[in-house]
Amino acid sequence: MQKKIAVINDIAGYGRCAMTVLLPIISYMGVQACPLPTSIFSNNTAFPDFFMDDYTDRMEAYIGKWGKIGLTFDGIATGYLGSVRQIDIVKRFIGAFSHEGTLVIVDPVMGDHGKIYSAYTVELCTELRKLVALADIITPNLTEACYLLDMPYREKGWKRRELFEMAQSLSAMGPSRVVITGIPQGEFIANYVYVKTGEGEPQARLSRIHKADSERCGTGDVFAAIIAADAVNGVPFDRSVKKAAAFVRQCITKAVELKTPSTDGVPFEELLYKLKRG
Repeated sequence: MQKKIAVINDIAGYGRCAMTVLLPIISYMGVQACPLPTSIFSNNTAFPDFFMDDYTDRMEAYIGKWGKIGLTFDGIATGYLGSVRQIDIVKRFIGAFSHEGTLVIVDPVMGDHGKIYSAYTVELCTELRKLVALADIITPNLTEACYLLDMPYREKGWKRRELFEMAQSLSAMGPSRVVITGIPQGEFIANYVYVKTGEGEPQARLSRIHKADSERCGTGDVFAAIIAADAVNGVPFDRSVKKAAAFVRQCITKAVELKTPSTDGVPFEELLYKLKRG
């Protein structure tokens, strides 16, 4: 049977981020993507003005209908969650809709470049750690990894031993697979990959790729979509991280070539044919 992933995230009608990135990429990779919206935006928040409808009050009724038709999922992928109540709903969803072998992929969207998003409170960060404890895979960027571990952020100068200890501490919260993304290293950008094997020493390595020319909205969602689809398809984690990083770089390069405004995300549609399913 075709694999299914429940995609729990917001929807932005314009600006290529969150659900509008995750659904087509996961689908292209041969996995049925089932959306569970948390909020609906007219466009992403990189624009100066937008409409937003908080979907929290309708999530439980929506989920209830899935329960009545007996759905379970091979993967559950979560993105930005804007309240303690949403996190609680998602934790209960994981318990109700998992079966043996279901993989939970948590992208703990909290901030970037050393700054946490304004909506995030101490309470919200605490609750997000509880969600991380239920995950099999997490994909924090460097800022989010520091906040999850309550440690100071710095932009540069991270030694491999420090990154290993960070990833090990994140894995100790619950997930067996961790990738810390977006680590600046001169002309490179690095991802630190950690896999708890259960057979002695974990597998850990630094994976680097040349920086693209600019940063764009939605690239983290592109990365997370590939990781989620590959996970349920049984692709080794290290290979999946390399694939995701390379594809994001290609998307950014194409955005520069097409002169796509940074607010509009990346034109991944132009490059989906290059994305391998395995």
